[in-house]
Amino acid sequence: MHNKSIEVGRYLVSPMTKPLTDGGFTAAVSIRSGNGQASHDRVMRFVPRFESPRAALRYAVREGQAWALAH
Repeated sequence: MHNKSIEVGRYLVSPMTKPLTDGGFTAAVSIRSGNGQASHDRVMRFVPRFESPRAALRYAVREGQAWALAH
């Protein structure tokens, strides 16, 4: 699974993963709205630790899409 941005309504959801020193992974998501100087970027980092980058990415996608659909 790639760190590919997804359009959800007026938001651009960009999931991310980061490797940990113990071999696990963390998940985060950037949610952007607007254009140019009127743009706003919200970044959420998640607490759960994942065994694979794929699992972390799936989690970030689900959380980002859920947030965008709720707002």
